Parts: sequence; C-alpha cells; structure tokens
Amino acid sequence: MTYCVSIHLDAGLVFASDSRTSAGVDDLSIYSKMHHFATAPDRLVVLLSAGNLATTQSVIKQVERDLRNPDAEQHLNSLAHLDEIAHYIGEISANVQSGFSGQAEQNGGMMEASFILGGQIRGQMHEAYLIYPQGNYIAASRDKPFLQIGEVKYGKPILDRIIEPAIGLERAARCAMISMDASMRSNLSVGPPIELMLVEADALVVGRRCRFDDRDPYLQELSQAWSDGLKQLFLELPRFSWEK
Repeated sequence: MTYCVSIHLDAGLVFASDSRTSAGVDDLSIYSKMHHFATAPDRLVVLLSAGNLATTQSVIKQVERDLRNPDAEQHLNSLAHLDEIAHYIGEISANVQSGFSGQAEQNGGMMEASFILGGQIRGQMHEAYLIYPQGNYIAASRDKPFLQIGEVKYGKPILDRIIEPAIGLERAARCAMISMDASMRSNLSVGPPIELMLVEADALVVGRRCRFDDRDPYLQELSQAWSDGLKQLFLELPRFSWEK
C-alpha cells in the first residue's frame, strides 16, 4: 500500500508521497512514487503513483521511452493540454494492465495502479488530475482542491478541515505532511522516506523538493508537535452539561 496526495492552490501545487512498497509484513521495500520528467521548457509534469509496482514501473518506463523516441505518436511534449496528457497516461496504464491480465487473474486483480498527474503548460492554468486504474480521470477543482491515491482514509480529515485554494504553498505542504503522518500512524504499509514537492504557479520548474527519512529531525518534530497539540486541544474541549 502507499499514500500520495496533491494539493491544487491558487499559488501553485503541492505533492507528497511515501516510499514504502509492501508485499507482506515481512517484505518491505523502498521505491520513489514521485516522478518528475525532463520535459520541454514550456511545461512541467509530475506524476505520483500507487498500486502494483510492476504496473507503475512499466507505465513510467513507457512514458520515458516515448519522450526519447522521435517517432512516438504521442509523448509528454507533443500534447497541447494537461488533460490530454492525463488521457495519454491513462491509456498507457490500461494497456499495461491488460498485458498483465493473466497475472491479474492469479493475483486476484491486484495488478491495478492509479496516478496523480500535476503540472502546467505555459499560457495555461496549473492543474492536477487523478487517473483511475481504468484509465479515466477527474480534475481537482476549487470545491475539491486535493487529490489522493493509495491508503487515503487516514489522511483525509485534516485535508478536509484545512485545505482551501487561497492558502499558501508552505501551509498546504505542512498540512500534506500531517496528512502523511496520520496515514503512517494508522497503517504500517505507509512509511518513509517521505517526498515533498512545491511548485509555484507559472514557474514551470520545481520550486522545492525534499526527502524526509524516518529519523529526519523535522519529520519527528512535526509529528510530536501535532500529537501534543491534539492532546492539549482534547483536554480543552467543551464539557458535558453534567460535568463540574
């Protein structure tokens, strides 16, 4: 299992992902799930991945091969809009899963993968899309400014309460990190290193990319501060009418 989140703000985009891949409680591996592609100067494309590792790696490799192949019918630099890129990646993902159909039957359909695509093409607004295993996709919006894939339920409450389009990138990034912390505390299959990326609107370059391992001082300080704050807030909650 994994957990990835993208936050779509007026100021830009925030991406966060864990790096733990699990094939059982005794088989844990580390793989980056945040992919930034070397595209043309007029665009920036970031992809977060979740699901079967063989499927996600095959999709990423095909995207990279298409970029290097001058004869490819489609690639990240040939498409004029980010939603077209979402469609392109969705098609690749569906085709890869179809090619793994025999393995999927043996593994109970566990060859599925989902993706979050985010970025910007010059002259257009920055965008983020959630790409489902079937290849279809939805866009982030002002009413739903964040997208999640993987083990989403534990990290969602803090996003629901804090995230709105007008907040700044750093505040949203801290919220994404707390969302990740909640997921790690509640599900052992989600774990560090944690990757974080901030992209300012119209910059078309990565503004900041960080990697936090399990012993990182900031990650530990953030987690402890959040835990202490919740405990203190709980003690200050309004009492029942019969309490003295």
